[in-house]
Amino acid sequence: MIRLIEIRDPIRLEDQAGYVHLSEAVRRLRMQAEMVVPRLQGRKVWMVSSTEKGGGVAEMMPKLISILRELGIDIDWGVAATEEKAFFPLTKRIHNLIHDSGEPGFDAEDKDLYDRVSRNLAGEMARFIDPGDILVVHDPQPLGMGSYVKQHTGVPAIWRCHIGVDRQTQSTDSAWKFLKPYAEAYEHAVFSAAEYIPPYLAGKTSIIYPSIDPLGHKNRELSVHKLIGILTNAAMISESHPVLTPPWRHQAMRLQPDGRFAAANTANGMGLLYRPIVTQISRWDRLKGWEPLLKAFLRLKKRAPEYETKNARHKQRLEIARLVFAGPDPSAVQDDPEGQEVLESLIRLYQTLDPREQESVAILTLPMASRKQNHLMVNAIQRCSTVVVQNSIEEGFGLTATEAMWKRMPVLASSACGLRQQIRDGIDGRLTRNPNDPEEIAENLNRMLSDPVSREMWGRNAQRRVHERFLVFSQVEEWLQQLAAVVAYPKAL
Repeated sequence: MIRLIEIRDPIRLEDQAGYVHLSEAVRRLRMQAEMVVPRLQGRKVWMVSSTEKGGGVAEMMPKLISILRELGIDIDWGVAATEEKAFFPLTKRIHNLIHDSGEPGFDAEDKDLYDRVSRNLAGEMARFIDPGDILVVHDPQPLGMGSYVKQHTGVPAIWRCHIGVDRQTQSTDSAWKFLKPYAEAYEHAVFSAAEYIPPYLAGKTSIIYPSIDPLGHKNRELSVHKLIGILTNAAMISESHPVLTPPWRHQAMRLQPDGRFAAANTANGMGLLYRPIVTQISRWDRLKGWEPLLKAFLRLKKRAPEYETKNARHKQRLEIARLVFAGPDPSAVQDDPEGQEVLESLIRLYQTLDPREQESVAILTLPMASRKQNHLMVNAIQRCSTVVVQNSIEEGFGLTATEAMWKRMPVLASSACGLRQQIRDGIDGRLTRNPNDPEEIAENLNRMLSDPVSREMWGRNAQRRVHERFLVFSQVEEWLQQLAAVVAYPKAL
């Protein structure tokens, strides 16, 4: 099934241009569009992904499409879905193998399933396609579909792959070999880092960095009153004074000691407005390094007595610090069947902690029913943080880090390739060499928490780096060039 997705909260370039620090980027983008858009007249661009909720691709699509529309591009977004329950577990295996995780190898049944679903989806997608249209397919899930659409219609096609690792192994080779006959059908491919490109696509690939919308609900500035209102409406703090807006119908839920979830402001609360907060926000994915980070934080807490005489303030900081894990309600993310399993694994680990340790850790599920409210919750949590962590074992790019950097938050990231594209160690934040090593993570956290001057510097530098390289205007400029090129030179890109 192909569902067309309506963009309910479009970006308006006029709004962006009203901010002095964004106006020049908007001006450059409009100049680029004046040259490119006339070459695309009479053609519709189709962006196809596997989900509209959860993850970086779903976050990126509305802003990318709404800006391209405003610039004059005829473009729509389709989500490819199937009722074959085994399909998304298969594509999750492919995803994991591309990230060098899992046992390599696919059998005939796997290949038949992927091919069958791809052909069925292609038949549905072909009904929307007219001669001369342009097809852009995102990630491995709909890759096969796009190759068959291309085969049957002859339209120019680009594959945008958002994932990868910076090495070749038996596992990665297995995944890329599985995808090869489908990927080779496209005129062009786009990756987030040169290190991710498989050899057979090396001659027809470009690099485009993912990006953020600086004025979107997840990234815009929040006044003190707005921040407190969001935390109150989402039940992340208790209402000690009246706020302007009523409680939200769908609120953040916090894991309780008995394994159930309840409103996040129950018991003693999280102390978001008062305590040092270490935060990781991401999908519930094994590759996000949740468990090593949790173990590292607990080790860090145990170091507090060491600072009794050396640094009383830092001792207090460690004693009252809280760790916040936040991710989407896993039932709302269709293309990530492992999400519930990963969350349940974290629940089991949490239940082994003693009561004091449990009190210092908040595991939250954020509802996805309202994109706006979900984004405001993420924004508020990050702005309450002392350090934002992205402890990914592997990371295609990591927009959660980009979002925190834009907010001038000091970020501790792993050295996964996608995060290295953003953070220069000691300049824009800090990098952990081994995200599976709780001791190294704890040491890095300790150094960051104990050094407020460096935290401020890293935050400033991080925001500048995002402004220069990772805002949506740069991404749209790159896409305009790709779309014009695939039409002008469909076989020579």
